[in-house]
Amino acid sequence: MDHFDVVVVGGGINGTGLARDLAGRGWRVLLAERDDLASHTSSASTKLVHGGLRYLETYEFSLVRKALQEREVLLRSAPQLIRPLRFVLPHAPHLRPAWMIRIGLFLYDHLARRELLPGSQGLRLTGSIFGAPLRPEFRRGFVYSDGWVDDARLVVLNAQDAQARGAEVLTRCAVTRAVRGADAWEVTLANGRRVSARALVNAAGPWAERFLRDHTQGSNGQPLPTRGLRLVKGSHIVVAQRFTHDHAYIFQNPDGRIIFAIPYQGRFTLIGTTDIELPEHEDPPSRAEIEQAEVDYLCEQASRYLAQPVKPADVLWSYAGVRPLLDEGGSASAVTRDYLLEADAAGGAPLLNVWGGKLTTYRKLAEDGATQLGALLGDARRPWTAGAHLPGGDLGPHGVDIDAFAAALQARHPEREPATVQRIARAYGSHAGELLAATPGAEVAPGLFESELRHLVEAEWARDAEDVLWRRSKLGLHYTAAQRAAVAAWFGAR
Repeated sequence: MDHFDVVVVGGGINGTGLARDLAGRGWRVLLAERDDLASHTSSASTKLVHGGLRYLETYEFSLVRKALQEREVLLRSAPQLIRPLRFVLPHAPHLRPAWMIRIGLFLYDHLARRELLPGSQGLRLTGSIFGAPLRPEFRRGFVYSDGWVDDARLVVLNAQDAQARGAEVLTRCAVTRAVRGADAWEVTLANGRRVSARALVNAAGPWAERFLRDHTQGSNGQPLPTRGLRLVKGSHIVVAQRFTHDHAYIFQNPDGRIIFAIPYQGRFTLIGTTDIELPEHEDPPSRAEIEQAEVDYLCEQASRYLAQPVKPADVLWSYAGVRPLLDEGGSASAVTRDYLLEADAAGGAPLLNVWGGKLTTYRKLAEDGATQLGALLGDARRPWTAGAHLPGGDLGPHGVDIDAFAAALQARHPEREPATVQRIARAYGSHAGELLAATPGAEVAPGLFESELRHLVEAEWARDAEDVLWRRSKLGLHYTAAQRAAVAAWFGAR
C-alpha cells in the first residue's frame, strides 16, 4: 500500500489548487478526479477573474476585497491565460441611479491595491464605438477593469504544477471509499488501488456533501457528518460576434441580476449567466444542461441593450455548470460566493472540507487550506504561491504582455500560420516555443497537429476529443462536424 501525506478528492480548480500548494510545501500528495480535470463546474464559469462588482450591493466588502487582491496576483501568475478586460456598464437610470454606480465603482477601484489595471471612469456612449452596438436610448455609461481567464486551462496548469512538484494526479479514477482511522485514512480508488493518507481533503465541489454521505466512514463506522449546500445552475450561450471592439459589457436586469456579454474566441460573444436553484436534496447532475427558459431569459435580457436582438435561433453553443453555494437563505443570486474551509481532526485523522468558493479566490483558498492542514499535521510550512508563476506564465522580458510574447514567437516561426501561433502562445505561454519547434506531424484538423495532440495526451491528461476540443481548447467552436470527427478518429486510432 502506498502512503501519502494528503489525498485530495476532486480535480476542479479548488482541488488542483490545493494539490499544487501542498506539493510545493513538500507534502506527498495524491489527487484523484473521477472524470476529466475541470469537466464540470470549473469549465462552466463566466471565465472572469473579478472582484464581483454586484457583491458590493449585499455588503460583501471582505469577499470583494479578497477577490480584488487575488485578481492582481493571478494576472501576474499566468498572463498567457489571464488578461485584463475592460467592462462597459450602460446606465439604465430606472434600475440604479448614477450616483450609486459612481460610489460602487470608487469602492471597487480602492478596496485593494491596483497596479496592472486602469481605474473606472464615466463614458459617453453616443457616437462612440462602445455605444454603437447598443440601443440608442443608452447614451451614457461607465467603464471599469477586471480580468478574463481560460478557466479549464487554469485547472490543468495547477495540476501540471502539482505533478511537477511531486504530486500524483489521477484522472478518471474516483475515490470510492475513505475510512477514517485514528492516525490515517484508508482510501480505495475506482481502479482497486488502496492507499493510506495522513489527511483527506474533500474538494468535490457540488458533490462534496454527497461524497461525505456515500463514500466516507468515520472511526465509529458511521458516515461523516456533512452540511447543506445550495446547488445553483449557471448557464451561458454563445452567439456570433455582436461587437468588434475588445471591451465586454455588463447589463443590469429589471430583476436585480446582471449578465455579461463578453468577446469570445475572436468570432463570438459569450452571454451569461443564469441562477437556477436545483431542488433541495437533489444530487447534482453528472452533465448539467441549459433549459429553454434559460436561453429565452439570456436572449431577452441581452436584447434589452443590444441593437441587434439576440434570438434563441442565434445560439451556436451553450454550456451549464452547477455551483455549490453555502446555504445562508435568501435568493440564489444573493447567496455568498465566498468559501468555507472546515477542518476537523477530533474524530481521527485530519479532514478538510471545502465548501463553496469562486474561481478568482481559488489560490487564496488553497493557501489557507494548506496552512490549516499543516497545523493539523503538526508541521506548519510557509506559503509560497503568491509570487510564483504557473507553468508557462514566465514570459521573460515580456512580463505580462502576451501580445508582445506572441509577436516575438511569430518572428521565430514565420512558417506557421499567425492564428495558430497566437492560439498556441495564449494556451501554453513560455512553453509554446517547444511545441512550435517540434516536428508537427499530420494536420488532424485546421491548425491542430499531431505533435500538439500528443502533448495534450502525455502532459495534460487528455483522453478523448471532448477533452481537447471543449476544455483544453475551444477549437470545437471553430471546427465543422467533420473536423471534430477527425480529432475523435485520431483518438480512436490510438
